Amino acid sequence: MKKLSFLFLTTSLFFACGKNEQKHAPATTNTGEFTWQTETFADKKIIRYQVPGFEKLTLNQKLLVYYLTQAGLSGRDIIYDQNYRFNLPIRQALDNIVANYKGDRSGKDFSEVLLYAKQVWFSNGIHHHYSHDKFTPGFSREYFEKILAEAGGSISPEALTAMFDPKVDAKRVEQSDGTDNVLASAVNFHGPDVTTADVKAFYEAKMTSEDPKPLEWGLNSRLEKGPDGKLFENVWKSGGMYGAAIDKIIFWLEKAVTVAENEPQKKALTILVDYFKTGDLKKWADFNLAWVKATEGDVDYIIGFVEVYHDPMSQRGSYESIVQINDFEASERMKVLGENAQWFEDNSPLLPNHKKKNVVGVTYKVVNTAGESGDASPATPIGVNLPNSNWIRELGSKSVSLGNIEDAYSKAGGPGLTEEFAHDDEEKKLSKEHGDLAGKLHTALHEVLGHASGVLEPGVAEPSVTLPGYSSTLEEARADLFALYYILDPKLIELKVMPSLDVAKAEYDSYIRNGLMLQLRRIQPGKNIEEAHMRNRQLVALWAYEMGKKDNVIEKVTRDGKTYFDIKDYDKLRVLFGELLKEIQRIKSVGDAKAGKALVESYGVKVDAAIHQEVLTRSEKLNIAPYGGFINPKLVPVTDANGNITDVKMEYPDDFTAQMLEYAKEFGFLK
Repeated sequence: MKKLSFLFLTTSLFFACGKNEQKHAPATTNTGEFTWQTETFADKKIIRYQVPGFEKLTLNQKLLVYYLTQAGLSGRDIIYDQNYRFNLPIRQALDNIVANYKGDRSGKDFSEVLLYAKQVWFSNGIHHHYSHDKFTPGFSREYFEKILAEAGGSISPEALTAMFDPKVDAKRVEQSDGTDNVLASAVNFHGPDVTTADVKAFYEAKMTSEDPKPLEWGLNSRLEKGPDGKLFENVWKSGGMYGAAIDKIIFWLEKAVTVAENEPQKKALTILVDYFKTGDLKKWADFNLAWVKATEGDVDYIIGFVEVYHDPMSQRGSYESIVQINDFEASERMKVLGENAQWFEDNSPLLPNHKKKNVVGVTYKVVNTAGESGDASPATPIGVNLPNSNWIRELGSKSVSLGNIEDAYSKAGGPGLTEEFAHDDEEKKLSKEHGDLAGKLHTALHEVLGHASGVLEPGVAEPSVTLPGYSSTLEEARADLFALYYILDPKLIELKVMPSLDVAKAEYDSYIRNGLMLQLRRIQPGKNIEEAHMRNRQLVALWAYEMGKKDNVIEKVTRDGKTYFDIKDYDKLRVLFGELLKEIQRIKSVGDAKAGKALVESYGVKVDAAIHQEVLTRSEKLNIAPYGGFINPKLVPVTDANGNITDVKMEYPDDFTAQMLEYAKEFGFLK
């Protein structure tokens, strides 16, 4: 639960699937004429990113990046099946139609099929990647069956029902209070007849608070009921569930081992191979211990079943991969944060017994992404902090900011949101002058310090056990609050990572604006907030607004029929952030499920209908998509007459549809 998504994407939310605005741009090279955004459709925009520094790598380093990227892409099918049991046959039918249908492609019906296909590719399935709501096809079942047959394909009646019946598996992840969240969620982490009570009972004996080094139980398996009605784990491993794709992952990882930059990196990769072969969670723990120690070298990676956001029980990991190259200059500027981690911990507002006495092994780097797959693509985080296991984090952790992803977002964005929603010219000026640095600092503080801070009290189990259904939201809120608390500290000026407290003021303005208003453009009218990061941001912003009313810390302003939130006292707001940080750390440290649930349900879930409608109305005219996803660069080996790889070239495709069809052809290992 350590992934930071891009918080301030520009916006204009389309709810009708038929609104398909195509803005396809021609291919360009890596020059000043590079086209960052290639098209928009529905509520999404497609962006490209560059990979600075790749050409400076040695041949072996380029091969390492290539092999790791191929390994990551080899598991692409896994995330589709994890997200929903009918996603793969539906996607394969769509791939077939888009690639092979020879009939009329000019009409509205085919345009709607293409739009639906793009939505599915973007979200790795038929449910929206953020809201979890199922997409509504803008074409009939009869038309779909007809053109699929003409393209030479077929699909089961059950999969068709999943596509066209709005009542069937309508929500990928159902987080509503008072619901059997496991049974009501379409996500394919549990058999369709497995209940929340079943999951709790199955893991009750395994997840004991007495174990000082608990394994991440359930991380790499699907919990199912056998013919005898007994529960069992269908493990994701070679020879097990997803074995055909995992064998390909292993193939490329074994090649990566041969070109590892150093022995610690080689050791971690070797253990990762063993983990994929066996599915042994002890080996996953061993890998994480080795991985956090492998800090030297220019290339790093995340490959596996990692983040648990999409599991209503916060146990099972979604498949993802991110391959990255160190940005030495940016990392050097920011490494001072990790070097001073103990100072930040010691001076935090946490209760004394909830502070880490010895913060060790914290590394932070700014990196350039070279390739992504699974749950990290096309929609990607901008920062990651791992591992997720609390006891391993006591020994070390890695934090990264994806610098070239942040840069691409910035290049493809614009000032429209700030101009519309900022309270006054002073806010706009702060955003223009300091917004980019403020966002990057927030990411760094969130990842390297926020997630690394705090300890559980002795005998308290992992948050997935003590705070079921709410642990992800509370963890993200905790890390955000740590960042918000310290970004207004003069210590950051002393450490020379920011020039003045105006940077912090820009971040406070942006966070409150986003948490109370802007992110609502991602929610359909009448819906509650479901996604963990969105719940976190509203929880923090709304709690601070409500608690600060007595002192008018944040003023709600209505002007010309429009609502604004104006921070009147930044120092008092920082104090409030500190108070909430202390409380959420207490909730985590002692496992106070009642208090955690109350915080999330009271401040993070319900949407103010009037504010929501106003945000939608004001943002729609800006015509800026709220979600961004990426076309990956393509790594192309150069070989000599004997087939030996002599170089690896980096290409920058510009066609989202073409890349999705290419991936389906080259990495479609699951049927």
